[in-house]
Amino acid sequence: MSSYTIQELPEGDRPREKLARLGASALSEAELIAILLRVGMKGVNALELAQQLLVKYGTLAALARCSVAEIAKIKGIGTAKAVQLAAAFGLGQRLAFETIAAQPMDQPGMIYELLGAEMRTLGRESLRVILLDTKLHLIRVEEVSLGSLNETTAHPREILRPALIHAAFAFVLVHNHPSGDPTPSEADRRLTRKLIECANLLQIRFNDHVVIGAPHAARLPYFSFAEAGMMQ
Repeated sequence: MSSYTIQELPEGDRPREKLARLGASALSEAELIAILLRVGMKGVNALELAQQLLVKYGTLAALARCSVAEIAKIKGIGTAKAVQLAAAFGLGQRLAFETIAAQPMDQPGMIYELLGAEMRTLGRESLRVILLDTKLHLIRVEEVSLGSLNETTAHPREILRPALIHAAFAFVLVHNHPSGDPTPSEADRRLTRKLIECANLLQIRFNDHVVIGAPHAARLPYFSFAEAGMMQ
């Protein structure tokens, strides 16, 4: 248990003062979380509580995946602090979305940058369509279905409906694998083949199907059907 509070640290080591002086990039993940928590609990200061959170969940992505209710149950957190953490993660995801969305969505790496940070933290499979105009700029992203831990299902008509409603020139299908392995399943392959047929009939360009996984040293964190030559 801690015998000191954040205010008892040297001023140069206090997270808020350090951020104001050096910027957010100079702080550790625990220090940034401590600023959001503001205070700890009896015997544990905010920085130590933040470190405990990171140890418990292992990564920021795993922590971001948790619901407000789950985080709020942790000793020393509570609902108010859990909401503040969820808001911070949400702002980070929206900032990334806003920055990437202004560029043409013509590469699977761009698709991953657009949605990867959010979708790789989900505990269930989410199936989404990215709708594009004639210059392949983003029109909107719509979630078609939300499934179980390892499967989501949708009929091609449900996937194509948003493209028809919003008069999209092209679209990209995206879904995540909560396991972290983006290797497509046989069901993923069947859906892609069927959707190619349906999109061709409706004269809507089906650019790619991207499966979102987790970062890994031995492979890309996503799988692209287009890159693999599987969109014919």
